[in-house]
Amino acid sequence: MKTTMSFQVAVIMLLASGPLTVAQSQTMRIDPVVVGNTVGIPGVVADSTDIVRILEGFNGLDDPIGLSDGSLLFSEPDGLRIHSLNTATGVVSVLVAESNESHGITEDATGRLISAQAWDGSTRIGVIYPPEQVETLADEYRGEPFSRPNDLIVAKTGSVYFTDPGLTSGQEQELIERYNGRPLAPRLPPTVYHIPPGGDAVAIDGDMIRPNGIQLSRDERTLYIADSNGASLIAWDIHADGSVTNRREFGTLHGRSPRNNGLGGVRTYGDGMAVDADDRIYVATGMGIEVLSADGENLGSIPVRCVPRDCQNVAFGGPDKRTLYVAGAGSLYSIEMLARGLRERAK
Repeated sequence: MKTTMSFQVAVIMLLASGPLTVAQSQTMRIDPVVVGNTVGIPGVVADSTDIVRILEGFNGLDDPIGLSDGSLLFSEPDGLRIHSLNTATGVVSVLVAESNESHGITEDATGRLISAQAWDGSTRIGVIYPPEQVETLADEYRGEPFSRPNDLIVAKTGSVYFTDPGLTSGQEQELIERYNGRPLAPRLPPTVYHIPPGGDAVAIDGDMIRPNGIQLSRDERTLYIADSNGASLIAWDIHADGSVTNRREFGTLHGRSPRNNGLGGVRTYGDGMAVDADDRIYVATGMGIEVLSADGENLGSIPVRCVPRDCQNVAFGGPDKRTLYVAGAGSLYSIEMLARGLRERAK
């Protein structure tokens, strides 16, 4: 099914304090391009469904989330912005013009947008929108600043769970260059954290090489974490107070990435995740989007490629939550699905 509708992108870059220093306004029109086709997965996606690139040219593109009004939000980490896409008209507008290098974004039960903010020297988990409610939820663990918060999810109870994967060798070198060759000070190790409502960050898992994507099951009783340098999706049971127990390997990821982040392990490049109405888990990996059943069985993959890198994140969106959006390498892709995402939450 060929897609012919044009998407108009109205991108407004506002002058802001902090790391963003460019003021520019531009409008561009992008015609969606079919870049591949799916292999059918029963109940998930029909065979030969078009994989469509709908947006490109962003300075990084991460963590789309589908709101209840049908719109889609996504972060542009290297551009230091968060955008809103009207999925009916294709118009993109800047929602947050200074995001403190937000990567993962999520929405809480009151509609506040919470993000994992990774600008070095100002790393934090905090409310980023609306402007009048901006606040820091956590910016340190036992007196030490977070290294590089990446992805996060918030439960209906208000508990926030997030990953801090630390730095790859390339990211470390970029920071050394930013600081004019000065060696970096010691940092907190890669860790998964829990922020209870009104409380301080609690470390819950420090045994992964690079904890990256994070997601909740449909009933929010299970926490899933993807290790970019590990072959297994990790699961934890969640208790009423938000604490977790019973760490286990939940499912196997088959994707492998040819890129080397200098960290060893099994380079699945497991990253962002989504959950559908049947509790299947969708994981961005070096293979595309791998789909696991509620029991952890690997059902197959959707072969989307975020050229020239690996895809970073995935979400269901649109008015009926039957479109799968995939983000990575400055581009956004869409696939029409048989499965439906969760209407009751954005991510």
